[in-house]
Amino acid sequence: MTNIVGIRFKSVGKIYYFDPGTIEIASGEYAIVETARGVEMGTVVIGNREVSDESIVQPLKSVIRIATEADHEQARLNESKEKEAFSICLEKIRHHDIDMKLVDVEYTFDGNKILFYFTADGRVDFRELVKDLASVFRTRIELRQIGVRDEAKMLGSYGICGRNLCCSQFLGDFAPVSIKMAKEQGLSLNPTKISGTCGRLMCCLKYEQEAYEDLLKITPHQGSVVKTPAGRGTVVYVNLLKGKLKVNVEGEKEKSLSEFDISEVKVIRDAKRDEMRGGEKIDEEILKTLEDK
Repeated sequence: MTNIVGIRFKSVGKIYYFDPGTIEIASGEYAIVETARGVEMGTVVIGNREVSDESIVQPLKSVIRIATEADHEQARLNESKEKEAFSICLEKIRHHDIDMKLVDVEYTFDGNKILFYFTADGRVDFRELVKDLASVFRTRIELRQIGVRDEAKMLGSYGICGRNLCCSQFLGDFAPVSIKMAKEQGLSLNPTKISGTCGRLMCCLKYEQEAYEDLLKITPHQGSVVKTPAGRGTVVYVNLLKGKLKVNVEGEKEKSLSEFDISEVKVIRDAKRDEMRGGEKIDEEILKTLEDK
Protein backbone atom coordinates (compact mmCIF):
# COMPACT_ATOMS: atom_id res chain seq x y z
CA MET A 1 0.00 0.00 0.00
CA THR A 2 1.15 3.54 -0.79
CA ASN A 3 0.18 6.80 0.89
CA ILE A 4 -1.11 9.32 -1.67
CA VAL A 5 -3.10 12.51 -2.10
CA GLY A 6 -5.24 13.23 -5.18
CA ILE A 7 -4.85 16.67 -6.73
CA ARG A 8 -6.73 18.38 -9.54
CA PHE A 9 -5.32 21.39 -11.43
CA LYS A 10 -8.49 22.33 -13.33
CA SER A 11 -11.97 22.72 -11.88
CA VAL A 12 -13.04 19.77 -14.03
CA GLY A 13 -9.97 17.76 -14.88
CA LYS A 14 -8.08 14.58 -14.19
CA ILE A 15 -7.04 13.68 -10.66
CA TYR A 16 -3.33 13.03 -10.26
CA TYR A 17 -1.72 11.15 -7.38
CA PHE A 18 1.20 12.64 -5.46
CA ASP A 19 3.39 11.50 -2.58
CA PRO A 20 2.56 13.66 0.48
CA GLY A 21 5.52 12.37 2.49
CA THR A 22 4.92 13.38 6.11
CA ILE A 23 2.48 16.18 5.22
CA GLU A 24 -1.15 15.70 6.28
CA ILE A 25 -3.48 17.35 3.76
CA ALA A 26 -7.27 17.41 3.89
CA SER A 27 -9.60 17.47 0.91
CA GLY A 28 -10.39 21.04 -0.18
CA GLU A 29 -6.96 22.44 0.68
CA TYR A 30 -4.48 23.73 -1.87
CA ALA A 31 -1.00 22.26 -2.29
CA ILE A 32 2.20 23.12 -4.10
CA VAL A 33 3.50 20.07 -5.95
CA GLU A 34 6.25 19.08 -8.33
CA THR A 35 4.97 18.07 -11.79
CA ALA A 36 6.49 17.09 -15.12
CA ARG A 37 6.19 20.69 -16.32
CA GLY A 38 7.42 22.36 -13.14
CA VAL A 39 6.04 23.54 -9.82
CA GLU A 40 2.24 23.84 -9.78
CA MET A 41 -0.56 24.65 -7.34
CA GLY A 42 -3.61 22.40 -7.29
CA THR A 43 -6.70 21.58 -5.28
CA VAL A 44 -6.63 18.50 -3.06
CA VAL A 45 -9.70 16.39 -3.85
CA ILE A 46 -8.49 13.21 -2.12
CA GLY A 47 -6.85 13.62 1.28
CA ASN A 48 -4.15 11.32 2.62
CA ARG A 49 -5.15 7.78 1.70
CA GLU A 50 -3.61 4.34 1.35
CA VAL A 51 -4.06 2.80 -2.11
CA SER A 52 -2.79 -0.43 -3.64
CA ASP A 53 0.54 -0.31 -5.43
CA GLU A 54 -1.14 -1.59 -8.63
CA SER A 55 -3.37 1.51 -8.89
CA ILE A 56 -0.50 3.99 -9.17
CA VAL A 57 2.36 4.62 -11.57
CA GLN A 58 5.71 4.91 -9.85
CA PRO A 59 7.61 7.04 -9.16
CA LEU A 60 5.16 9.55 -7.68
CA LYS A 61 5.98 13.23 -7.74
CA SER A 62 6.17 14.90 -4.32
CA VAL A 63 4.02 17.41 -2.50
CA ILE A 64 6.25 20.36 -1.62
CA ARG A 65 3.99 22.12 0.87
CA ILE A 66 0.46 23.21 1.69
CA ALA A 67 -0.23 26.44 -0.20
CA THR A 68 0.42 29.63 1.78
CA GLU A 69 -1.17 33.05 1.40
CA ALA A 70 1.84 34.09 -0.66
CA ASP A 71 1.19 31.16 -2.99
CA HIS A 72 -2.44 32.20 -3.42
CA GLU A 73 -1.31 35.74 -4.20
CA GLN A 74 1.06 34.38 -6.84
CA ALA A 75 -1.81 32.40 -8.38
CA ARG A 76 -3.98 35.53 -8.52
CA LEU A 77 -1.11 37.44 -10.14
CA ASN A 78 -0.73 34.70 -12.74
CA GLU A 79 -4.44 34.94 -13.58
CA SER A 80 -4.18 38.66 -14.25
CA LYS A 81 -1.06 38.11 -16.38
CA GLU A 82 -2.91 35.42 -18.38
CA LYS A 83 -5.56 37.94 -19.43
CA GLU A 84 -2.88 40.34 -20.64
CA ALA A 85 -1.03 37.54 -22.46
CA PHE A 86 -4.28 36.52 -24.19
CA SER A 87 -4.75 40.01 -25.64
CA ILE A 88 -1.14 40.23 -26.76
CA CYS A 89 -1.28 36.82 -28.43
CA LEU A 90 -4.48 37.73 -30.29
CA GLU A 91 -2.75 40.81 -31.66
CA LYS A 92 0.28 38.76 -32.75
CA ILE A 93 -1.94 36.17 -34.47
CA ARG A 94 -3.61 38.92 -36.49
CA HIS A 95 -0.22 40.43 -37.30
CA HIS A 96 1.12 37.11 -38.64
CA ASP A 97 -2.24 36.36 -40.34
CA ILE A 98 -2.42 32.80 -38.98
CA ASP A 99 -5.63 30.80 -39.39
CA MET A 100 -6.05 29.73 -35.76
CA LYS A 101 -8.42 30.44 -32.87
CA LEU A 102 -6.89 31.23 -29.48
CA VAL A 103 -8.86 29.51 -26.72
CA ASP A 104 -6.99 29.98 -23.45
CA VAL A 105 -3.69 31.03 -21.90
CA GLU A 106 -2.11 29.42 -18.87
CA TYR A 107 0.94 30.42 -16.83
CA THR A 108 2.75 27.71 -14.91
CA PHE A 109 2.80 28.53 -11.21
CA ASP A 110 6.50 29.44 -11.17
CA GLY A 111 6.16 31.51 -14.35
CA ASN A 112 8.77 29.49 -16.25
CA LYS A 113 6.40 28.69 -19.10
CA ILE A 114 3.30 30.12 -20.78
CA LEU A 115 0.95 27.77 -22.59
CA PHE A 116 -1.30 29.05 -25.37
CA TYR A 117 -4.17 26.72 -26.30
CA PHE A 118 -5.69 27.05 -29.76
CA THR A 119 -7.87 25.29 -32.31
CA ALA A 120 -7.32 25.12 -36.07
CA ASP A 121 -8.71 23.14 -38.99
CA GLY A 122 -5.34 21.63 -39.84
CA ARG A 123 -1.64 21.99 -39.17
CA VAL A 124 -0.43 25.49 -38.45
CA ASP A 125 3.06 26.92 -38.90
CA PHE A 126 3.44 29.06 -35.79
CA ARG A 127 7.23 29.18 -35.53
CA GLU A 128 7.42 32.92 -36.17
CA LEU A 129 4.60 33.52 -33.71
CA VAL A 130 6.47 31.61 -30.99
CA LYS A 131 9.61 33.68 -31.60
CA ASP A 132 7.58 36.88 -31.42
CA LEU A 133 5.86 35.84 -28.16
CA ALA A 134 9.17 34.74 -26.61
CA SER A 135 10.69 38.17 -27.35
CA VAL A 136 7.75 39.84 -25.57
CA PHE A 137 7.43 37.62 -22.48
CA ARG A 138 11.07 36.46 -22.26
CA THR A 139 10.16 33.02 -21.00
CA ARG A 140 9.42 29.58 -22.45
CA ILE A 141 6.45 29.57 -24.84
CA GLU A 142 4.36 26.54 -25.79
CA LEU A 143 1.51 26.58 -28.31
CA ARG A 144 -0.74 23.58 -27.91
CA GLN A 145 -3.40 22.65 -30.47
CA ILE A 146 -6.54 21.16 -28.91
CA GLY A 147 -9.75 19.62 -30.24
CA VAL A 148 -13.21 21.16 -30.30
CA ARG A 149 -14.32 19.04 -27.33
CA ASP A 150 -11.45 20.42 -25.25
CA GLU A 151 -12.38 23.93 -26.37
CA ALA A 152 -15.95 23.47 -25.16
CA LYS A 153 -14.66 22.05 -21.86
CA MET A 154 -12.38 25.07 -21.30
CA LEU A 155 -14.84 27.79 -22.31
CA GLY A 156 -18.07 26.25 -21.03
CA SER A 157 -21.55 26.88 -22.45
CA TYR A 158 -25.08 25.50 -22.38
CA GLY A 159 -26.37 22.39 -24.10
CA ILE A 160 -29.68 21.96 -25.92
CA CYS A 161 -31.04 20.60 -22.62
CA GLY A 162 -30.62 24.07 -21.10
CA ARG A 163 -28.00 22.93 -18.59
CA ASN A 164 -24.28 23.64 -18.41
CA LEU A 165 -22.17 21.40 -20.62
CA CYS A 166 -21.35 18.08 -18.93
CA CYS A 167 -17.69 18.36 -19.96
CA SER A 168 -17.30 21.71 -18.20
CA GLN A 169 -19.16 20.56 -15.07
CA PHE A 170 -18.13 17.04 -14.12
CA LEU A 171 -16.61 14.96 -16.95
CA GLY A 172 -12.95 14.35 -16.23
CA ASP A 173 -12.34 12.42 -19.45
CA PHE A 174 -14.11 12.17 -22.78
CA ALA A 175 -15.62 8.76 -23.51
CA PRO A 176 -15.84 7.61 -27.15
CA VAL A 177 -19.27 8.33 -28.67
CA SER A 178 -20.40 6.74 -31.94
CA ILE A 179 -23.26 6.99 -34.43
CA LYS A 180 -24.15 3.40 -33.49
CA MET A 181 -25.25 4.64 -30.06
CA ALA A 182 -27.71 7.10 -31.58
CA LYS A 183 -29.11 4.40 -33.87
CA GLU A 184 -29.57 1.87 -31.07
CA GLN A 185 -31.30 4.46 -28.89
CA GLY A 186 -33.78 5.19 -31.68
CA LEU A 187 -32.80 8.86 -31.92
CA SER A 188 -33.23 11.07 -34.94
CA LEU A 189 -30.09 10.92 -37.05
CA ASN A 190 -30.34 14.57 -37.94
CA PRO A 191 -26.85 15.94 -37.12
CA THR A 192 -28.30 19.12 -35.60
CA LYS A 193 -30.23 17.06 -33.04
CA ILE A 194 -27.52 14.67 -31.87
CA SER A 195 -24.47 16.95 -31.88
CA GLY A 196 -23.45 19.20 -29.01
CA THR A 197 -22.21 22.77 -28.88
CA CYS A 198 -18.76 21.55 -29.89
CA GLY A 199 -20.12 20.08 -33.13
CA ARG A 200 -19.38 16.49 -32.11
CA LEU A 201 -21.81 13.82 -30.92
CA MET A 202 -23.32 14.64 -27.53
CA CYS A 203 -21.45 13.06 -24.62
CA CYS A 204 -24.76 12.14 -22.96
CA LEU A 205 -25.41 9.50 -25.64
CA LYS A 206 -22.96 7.37 -23.65
CA TYR A 207 -24.83 7.56 -20.33
CA GLU A 208 -27.64 5.06 -21.06
CA GLN A 209 -25.94 3.05 -23.79
CA GLU A 210 -25.33 -0.01 -21.61
CA ALA A 211 -29.01 -0.12 -20.66
CA TYR A 212 -30.03 0.03 -24.32
CA GLU A 213 -27.56 -2.72 -25.24
CA ASP A 214 -29.04 -4.98 -22.55
CA LEU A 215 -32.60 -4.26 -23.73
CA LEU A 216 -31.70 -4.94 -27.37
CA LYS A 217 -30.55 -8.43 -26.41
CA ILE A 218 -34.00 -9.41 -25.15
CA THR A 219 -36.25 -7.34 -27.43
CA PRO A 220 -37.38 -8.50 -30.92
CA HIS A 221 -36.29 -6.17 -33.69
CA GLN A 222 -38.66 -4.22 -35.90
CA GLY A 223 -39.77 -6.46 -38.77
CA SER A 224 -39.41 -9.68 -36.77
CA VAL A 225 -42.10 -12.33 -37.04
CA VAL A 226 -43.43 -13.23 -33.59
CA LYS A 227 -46.02 -15.45 -31.95
CA THR A 228 -48.42 -13.53 -29.72
CA PRO A 229 -51.46 -14.50 -27.59
CA ALA A 230 -53.59 -13.21 -30.50
CA GLY A 231 -51.69 -15.19 -33.14
CA ARG A 232 -48.74 -14.78 -35.44
CA GLY A 233 -47.72 -11.29 -36.53
CA THR A 234 -44.99 -8.87 -37.55
CA VAL A 235 -43.39 -6.36 -35.20
CA VAL A 236 -44.10 -2.86 -36.52
CA TYR A 237 -42.93 -0.70 -33.62
CA VAL A 238 -40.64 -1.27 -30.62
CA ASN A 239 -40.59 0.72 -27.39
CA LEU A 240 -37.35 -0.45 -25.78
CA LEU A 241 -37.66 1.40 -22.49
CA LYS A 242 -41.25 0.30 -21.81
CA GLY A 243 -40.65 -3.20 -23.14
CA LYS A 244 -43.69 -2.94 -25.43
CA LEU A 245 -44.21 -4.08 -29.02
CA LYS A 246 -46.84 -3.07 -31.56
CA VAL A 247 -47.62 -6.04 -33.77
CA ASN A 248 -49.58 -6.40 -36.98
CA VAL A 249 -51.36 -9.69 -36.24
CA GLU A 250 -52.09 -11.87 -39.27
CA GLY A 251 -55.71 -12.60 -40.07
CA GLU A 252 -57.20 -9.59 -38.28
CA LYS A 253 -59.90 -7.98 -40.39
CA GLU A 254 -59.34 -4.46 -39.10
CA LYS A 255 -56.02 -2.83 -39.96
CA SER A 256 -55.02 -2.00 -36.43
CA LEU A 257 -51.93 -2.76 -34.35
CA SER A 258 -52.04 -4.78 -31.16
CA GLU A 259 -49.69 -3.95 -28.29
CA PHE A 260 -47.94 -6.66 -26.30
CA ASP A 261 -45.35 -6.87 -23.57
CA ILE A 262 -42.10 -8.51 -24.73
CA SER A 263 -42.69 -11.27 -22.16
CA GLU A 264 -45.89 -12.23 -24.02
CA VAL A 265 -44.31 -12.88 -27.41
CA LYS A 266 -42.00 -15.50 -28.84
CA VAL A 267 -39.73 -14.75 -31.80
CA ILE A 268 -40.28 -16.97 -34.83
CA ARG A 269 -37.99 -15.17 -37.25
CA ASP A 270 -35.69 -12.34 -36.17
CA ALA A 271 -35.25 -9.51 -38.68
CA LYS A 272 -32.12 -7.50 -39.06
CA ARG A 273 -32.48 -4.00 -37.70
CA ASP A 274 -32.79 -1.32 -40.37
CA GLU A 275 -29.56 0.49 -41.07
CA MET A 276 -31.35 3.75 -40.38
CA ARG A 277 -34.16 3.95 -37.83
CA GLY A 278 -37.46 5.28 -39.14
CA GLY A 279 -36.24 5.13 -42.74
CA GLU A 280 -34.26 8.36 -42.43
CA LYS A 281 -32.00 8.92 -45.41
CA ILE A 282 -28.97 10.78 -44.16
CA ASP A 283 -25.48 10.73 -45.63
CA GLU A 284 -23.24 8.42 -43.58
CA GLU A 285 -20.23 10.62 -44.39
CA ILE A 286 -21.91 13.61 -42.75
CA LEU A 287 -22.67 11.57 -39.63
CA LYS A 288 -19.08 10.29 -39.44
CA THR A 289 -17.79 13.86 -39.17
CA LEU A 290 -19.57 14.12 -35.81
CA GLU A 291 -17.49 11.33 -34.30
CA ASP A 292 -14.10 11.91 -32.67
CA LYS A 293 -11.11 11.51 -34.92
